[in-house]
Amino acid sequence: MTDNRPQYGELATPEEQRRAAGLPPLDQMPEVVVATSAPSAEATEPARRASPVDRFITIALLAYGLINVVMTGLSYLDFPATMNEVMKVVGVDGEFTNIAQGRLWGTIAAIVLVVGWSLTAAISIRRLRSRRISWWVPVVGAALTLLLTSICAAIPMMSDPAFLEYITSTTGR
Repeated sequence: MTDNRPQYGELATPEEQRRAAGLPPLDQMPEVVVATSAPSAEATEPARRASPVDRFITIALLAYGLINVVMTGLSYLDFPATMNEVMKVVGVDGEFTNIAQGRLWGTIAAIVLVVGWSLTAAISIRRLRSRRISWWVPVVGAALTLLLTSICAAIPMMSDPAFLEYITSTTGR
């Protein structure tokens, strides 16, 4: 009696492997239908890819924003002196005297500037790396950061007696 099974070290054919495993031959297997899902909206829409112009504009806006953050941040760190200059330009008689609040809120505004630019740069770089349109991110980031820093600067300004007197005298005319 001869054993037709492969011996140790011999290779079995796929049919012999299936038979040894107790599976039916491949030609007797039922046809398998693979269900596919409907294409997603992302797959059907053409992907909007960033162009080299978008990349250039985004990087230029980020560079301009960085210069602005450094210059403005330094002026916020010396908020009382900056406010005195602003009050002279606007025509306010007197000096900025809300020194303690000015230093506190000036420092907060400088921190908000740095954090705002950093978040804007991180989001922009992420979009640039994924080759998505990104020029709008520095614009929106600058607008939001400007809004927040303006609030920080307005708090000590609106508590300064000389500035309040100027506001009330101009609105009463």
